[in-house]
Amino acid sequence: MPIATEPIVKEVHIDARPDTVFAFFTEPDKITRWLSAEATTDPRPGGIMHQTHHADGVDYLLRGEFVELDPPHRVVFTWGFENSEIGVTPGCSTVEVTLTPADGGTLLRLVHSGLPEPAVDNHDKGWDQCLSKLARAVVA
Repeated sequence: MPIATEPIVKEVHIDARPDTVFAFFTEPDKITRWLSAEATTDPRPGGIMHQTHHADGVDYLLRGEFVELDPPHRVVFTWGFENSEIGVTPGCSTVEVTLTPADGGTLLRLVHSGLPEPAVDNHDKGWDQCLSKLARAVVA
């Protein structure tokens, strides 16, 4: 499968401090408030990040690894699914999240690179939905 040449890039302002937002990428009880139904993490370089996503009666099993953590400014992790029908195998793509203080809150910049071309549109739409959920979950 050809890899997309351009990464997905998303930016969103969140009404919370970077340290608050950072936890929503590393702590299972916070990840499950906006991204997945279940989560297990070991937030250190080389540590695991496993998530279970439920959609249309199917469990999608995400398997990733933390690559870089610079609390509360940056977190980088690999992204992929054990479900072969998704076409995004574990470790084949990378998500980089940068958190910058801005306007009394945080400017979140997400860059998802290395996705196979057929998966880009679905992930592009998915990140829009998930980041909207994140913005609500952080302030809830």
